[in-house]
Amino acid sequence: MTTDQDLSMDGQSARAVLAAKGIDVTPNKDQGVIKVVKRQGLDGDRPMIGDRVTVHYTGKLLTGKKFDCSRDRKEPFSFNVGKGQVLKAWDIGVLSMQRGEVCTFLCKPEYAYGAAGNPNKIPPCSPVVFEMELLKFEGEALTDDGGIVRRIKVKGDGYTNPNDGASVDVHLQGSCGGRLFDCRDVSFVVGEGEDKGIPLGVDRALDKMQKGECCVLYLKPKYGFGSDGKPEYNIGPDKDVVYEVTLKDFQRAKESWEMDLSEKLDLVGDVKNKGNQYFKAGRYYQAVIQYQRITSWLEMECGSGIEQQKRIQDYIVTAHLNLALCFLRIKEFSQVIDNCNKVIELDKSNEKALYRRGEARLLRNEFSLAMADFQQVLQVNSSNRAARAQISICQSKIKEHHEQDKKTYANMFQKFAERDAKTRRTKRRRDESERSGMNGEVGIKRRRRSQDCLP
Repeated sequence: MTTDQDLSMDGQSARAVLAAKGIDVTPNKDQGVIKVVKRQGLDGDRPMIGDRVTVHYTGKLLTGKKFDCSRDRKEPFSFNVGKGQVLKAWDIGVLSMQRGEVCTFLCKPEYAYGAAGNPNKIPPCSPVVFEMELLKFEGEALTDDGGIVRRIKVKGDGYTNPNDGASVDVHLQGSCGGRLFDCRDVSFVVGEGEDKGIPLGVDRALDKMQKGECCVLYLKPKYGFGSDGKPEYNIGPDKDVVYEVTLKDFQRAKESWEMDLSEKLDLVGDVKNKGNQYFKAGRYYQAVIQYQRITSWLEMECGSGIEQQKRIQDYIVTAHLNLALCFLRIKEFSQVIDNCNKVIELDKSNEKALYRRGEARLLRNEFSLAMADFQQVLQVNSSNRAARAQISICQSKIKEHHEQDKKTYANMFQKFAERDAKTRRTKRRRDESERSGMNGEVGIKRRRRSQDCLP
């Protein structure tokens, strides 16, 4: 175990003591990061690359002079380990720790602050020492809702990732409740994994992976097999699943800027059909991927003539209308409104866009706005019976809302009245009590005076 006494000697001696007590944790064993354990961790599990880790640390020079300390700030420090967000020594060292472990790292300059050092704190080319406690760690959330969590077992090579439309070769191992249900090598197109029985979460994680990467994905039901489950794998509804995925190879699809307009228009029809296929099968998230490819390709295109411009606009309008319908199904109403607004910017009288926006607003309890949309639908097509029925529903909802407001305000005013009445009663009793007390005192004084009188 290291102590402050180990650092109170000259730098060379301190380095020798720490090196003698510790182990080299650098991958190439160049003595760049020497680790000395001061307190063992609580279990055998260690962070993986990309995990969100939380630590307390103290940084010192070899002279023992402290230059930084999270405990002095009374706030631990968090970062994604192995991602280059911190010193190289930290990325290497923390990956070797267990939860609750406390250790000291002796770090060469090339693993810490380098030849430049840190002005006013760390001289150039200085070895440094960090005492570190690993408080906790957790996988990296790849989605805002935490439905896909990744832990990287083996880091991939390079800096490129598969994109939507890329062809990928992967090895999969799927498990549920500790039971292995899927183990195979498979090739597919990113965004179309559903065709090979691959859950949405695996498909969506691929654009964060690099060639050669092996990671573990923890999928919530939304990104696994949903409420239907997967009977052929004996997986019931709403089950969490875990996939270990190795990205063996991939070929990126062309990005929008790499294609000319004619190339995009040649591809749009097939992508639209694939989206429609997923929509009809109830795979709305997969359909969204396809329709969004169309909008990303064409929204900035102008076309060279009236006919081509109209063709582009028709594709864009259809894609946004389909996206709105998908988002209605998965109850993401703000996305419905956004996509309908984009259609209305191009065609202010688009009946479907107005109607679907009205549906989303009605479901968000924006009854007046919804009714205005349905009324616009009738202006476009007076025979739209569905819009007329929706207006009746809006009117009913508005009436219910007003009645509820009346009850709420009536109850509120009643409570105010009762409180005021109670206050008045309390004040009246207090006044009566005070008057009674005063009368009593007067009576006592009179009796005293009468007793003080001579007979």
